[in-house]
Amino acid sequence: MNAVVSSFPDPQTLDVIDQLVGIAPGSALDRLRAQREQARTQAQQSYLALFAPAEPVAGHFEIADRFAIAAFVAGLHGQPEVARLYAEALAEQGVARAIEAEVARGAAQGPYGHYPEGPLSVEDEAGPVYAVDAVQRAVLGERLSAGLAHAHLLVFHPRDASPAALQALLDAGWRTTEIVTLSQLVAFLAFQIRVVIGLRALATPSA
Repeated sequence: MNAVVSSFPDPQTLDVIDQLVGIAPGSALDRLRAQREQARTQAQQSYLALFAPAEPVAGHFEIADRFAIAAFVAGLHGQPEVARLYAEALAEQGVARAIEAEVARGAAQGPYGHYPEGPLSVEDEAGPVYAVDAVQRAVLGERLSAGLAHAHLLVFHPRDASPAALQALLDAGWRTTEIVTLSQLVAFLAFQIRVVIGLRALATPSA
């Protein structure tokens, strides 16, 4: 099944990073971000391209499924407020609860994985291999469950990315272009979260 998206604050008029950090117009952080207006604009445009594209989404990687995976990835990064923003866009509460449960199941430290044999092999580290629980898989469906498993791989096992991992997505019905979008989404969340953490640190008064 595909998740269903509910009403969401208009991203065309509301900068998502500003919303996540709580940046008010005219504040010190607002002025700071204005010093790098191009970077600010590009970050928002990246968000819009993934979650509010001007043209209808081709293929089966629907917008609501993107919100579901984004909530999952943000949760894996230990950012519940970011996860909540994306989860609030999900109209089906069963999906939102399933994502929350899978975040708890998929929590880890990382990065794990194995490098090709050579000098970097000394940094190899085994870690948990994640798959969606059967109960939640019944709610989320095979496609979305495979997407979550691949997102978990990219977050915690980037060294273990392989043709077999991509084949698992293809076997679940993902198309090549959709897999590219999935990878872009996971990378964007990592970037967005780093920016949010940095801005929140700047907003916190020093002791």
